[in-house]
Amino acid sequence: MTSTADRTAGDFNTPFPSFSWGHPALHAEFAAAADGTPRLVRLGPAGTAVEPEVALPLVELTAVGHGSGWSGPRFTGTALGSRLAYRGHRDAGSSDWARLTVELQDPVTALTAFVELTSPIGLPVLRSRVRLRNDGTDPLVVQSVSSLLLGGLPSPDVLDVHRARNDWLAECRWHAEPLRDIVADISVDAHQHDSRAALTLTGRGSWPTDGHLPMGALTERGGGRAWVWQVESLAGWRWDLGERAHGTYLAMNGPTDAEHQWRVRLAPGEEFTTVWAAVATGALRSAETGSVRSVEAGSVRSVEAGSVRSAQAGSAPPPQAGSVPSAQAGSVRSVEAGSVRSAQAASAPPTQAGSVPSTQAAQAGSVPSTQAAQAGSVPSAQAGSGSVRSVEAGVSRPVGGSALDEAFGVMTAYRRAVRRPHPDHRALPVVFNDYMNTLMGDPTTEKLLPLIDAAAGAGAEYFCIDSGWYDDTVDGGWWDGVGAWQPSVRRFPDGGIEAVLGRIRERGMVPGLWLEPEVVGVHSPIASALPPDAFFQRDGVRITEQGRHQLDLRHPAARAHLDRTVDRIVGDWGVGYLKLDYNIVVDPGTCAPGDLSPGAGLLGHARAYLEWLSGVLDRHPGLVVENCASGGMRMDGATLAVAQLQSVSDQQDPLRFPAIAAAAPTAVPPEQGAVWAYPQPGFDDDLIGFTLGGALLGRIHLSGHLNRMSERQLGLVRDAVDTYKSIRGDLARAVPFWPLGLPGWTDAWLALGLRVPDGPSYVSVWRRGGEAEVSLPVGHLAGRDVRPEILHPSAGSGGSAVWDRDGHTLRVSLPRTPTALLIRLRAGTG
Repeated sequence: MTSTADRTAGDFNTPFPSFSWGHPALHAEFAAAADGTPRLVRLGPAGTAVEPEVALPLVELTAVGHGSGWSGPRFTGTALGSRLAYRGHRDAGSSDWARLTVELQDPVTALTAFVELTSPIGLPVLRSRVRLRNDGTDPLVVQSVSSLLLGGLPSPDVLDVHRARNDWLAECRWHAEPLRDIVADISVDAHQHDSRAALTLTGRGSWPTDGHLPMGALTERGGGRAWVWQVESLAGWRWDLGERAHGTYLAMNGPTDAEHQWRVRLAPGEEFTTVWAAVATGALRSAETGSVRSVEAGSVRSVEAGSVRSAQAGSAPPPQAGSVPSAQAGSVRSVEAGSVRSAQAASAPPTQAGSVPSTQAAQAGSVPSTQAAQAGSVPSAQAGSGSVRSVEAGVSRPVGGSALDEAFGVMTAYRRAVRRPHPDHRALPVVFNDYMNTLMGDPTTEKLLPLIDAAAGAGAEYFCIDSGWYDDTVDGGWWDGVGAWQPSVRRFPDGGIEAVLGRIRERGMVPGLWLEPEVVGVHSPIASALPPDAFFQRDGVRITEQGRHQLDLRHPAARAHLDRTVDRIVGDWGVGYLKLDYNIVVDPGTCAPGDLSPGAGLLGHARAYLEWLSGVLDRHPGLVVENCASGGMRMDGATLAVAQLQSVSDQQDPLRFPAIAAAAPTAVPPEQGAVWAYPQPGFDDDLIGFTLGGALLGRIHLSGHLNRMSERQLGLVRDAVDTYKSIRGDLARAVPFWPLGLPGWTDAWLALGLRVPDGPSYVSVWRRGGEAEVSLPVGHLAGRDVRPEILHPSAGSGGSAVWDRDGHTLRVSLPRTPTALLIRLRAGTG
């Protein structure tokens, strides 16, 4: 770590000292602007700093009576932000982390801001949050405060912005467009004023990732740099990009008053701390010289392993302002030099490829109908060349590239460094869950026992009984009656649910149960047993959504109820796996006694929920927790740092899921991303292999009527599970790359790669249509002798994989659709 001598609080007449901080992979410099506020003027291992006036203050915030310095949607130029004067800074880092706190204070209100910057040694990533303390004599109502600000990025003329739609059953859908298409060139010099325009993304309510992932990325055309960021909030979030002094700024926030009805009143002496936000950088690797090493080559160990070793790899040059490119640089390249097809051109797949089946069809194990497949419109073999990427809604999609891959790799390593240590992150056991396209919330002893035996025979190590185990109604109408979480007597007549859990253990697996802890049905006895303030409320009225109330985990009675529930299930029944689901949306939040605003109430509950979950794991350290919210509607960094697994989707169509599985590592480390694999006895061998193969570079979650399969079909399942077990030790250390760029929803070909430090690389390839052969660039193996090995399926696909050393590409051939391959690439010295 590097830093000038620590300074403590001083008077406001003390000049701000320029100083530096960081480690070899991330060097930061701070300097004062003309108004005296400190600015981050350099972020990177090399290069020159930008002018302080180009950079942003370390904090921007608004409060009632202290608004913005100008009008518009941008979160810059706030009155308080321009008044926060330097008081001191303190470097309190360790061998694992660099840590810096910069203290600022407003001379008008005496509001003190502590900017807490951290970075894991060896990773070019900056993490930041802000703690506010009212040191004045009057209350102050805060309406917004930044978590991380970064100015001095290259001009919008040379940047493409990447963002991800994240909808129910259609998660992680990235697309890209030139930033200049959003932030128009208004001739700044002629007006002597920056544009007021900004690209702003927000997440709202208790499903914070419904609509968009709380992430974004920038790539520099022609400059070989990329930036990937995330806001780590289980409640609301916001980020915005805009033009500033011929460069670009990035502002990241948690909830705000304007977007989320969030406000907090700070009485004298009271504090508030923002959510964390982080930005990772990546740089184009040099194939000839290897001058930019990949992040995994830096041997960054997560906190779980005990320490983070220093590395000088995978980082990017610092941002530089004012770099206006030529006009020709302003467009996004398509993969085929402008040859694209619209999403509407995609036609239906063959019948065996499948689509969303009905519950009845799923339980029967049948092949989804042709009519449903046609309604789904996934590419068919006739839909066009496999090398042509589709474009959705007229927006260019990210072509990909090693700089963006590097930045995502850094973010993956960072997520591993900040998460709660747990043995599951290294063991990666195979989970069977009875829900998806199988029992669909209708478990009974009679249905479960043969599934348990079949799952054990296929190689599963955990068996999770999903929803419905508590339902004693005749018609299955349990939705608005949940909350007590007691097992059904009707469903488990002989020995109760304990007998079924015992059968799971007898077959060598760890039992698991589904739970939706935060909700209480309006007809549940718990709804009247708990006090009114234990539930979300507005204007003194309890909130009801979809026949359910929402617990407020800040209330001790709500926490005690859930503690008793979990301790009974885990401690008394011996359950070792909990799938924690959440299937309602409350927006904007709750106003309990003492809450100034519903957004503040929601953030308070979200933090209390994660504290409660951490307490559960403290009491039951071997328990494995899967986070789910109708799939990926709570796929946020704050929850990911506590839970061991993240459900990436509840998509039921085996042809649709690969686009989600291939993109999921942008949001979740591979070993935490729960990917469904639901083969059925009615599938042909290709579709069974396709369905299983899509999960092998994630966290495989088996389902399907395995008990109804032939021995030959079960052999295909066992082969896939055995393959997964043979490589899972590598998955926990690998970082992702995308040979064809980030996947598109209707792409005929999809590819996801993982590269392992000092080890092999793996590539999953899916063909849903298009030509029978595709070439996959694998830049990090350029110039080396590479031996491809097809790991899955073990036989019968007719596929091939050939390495082209000169073109550093992997040529993959798959003669039929839908088919998939998992390929291991072992490289020689070259």
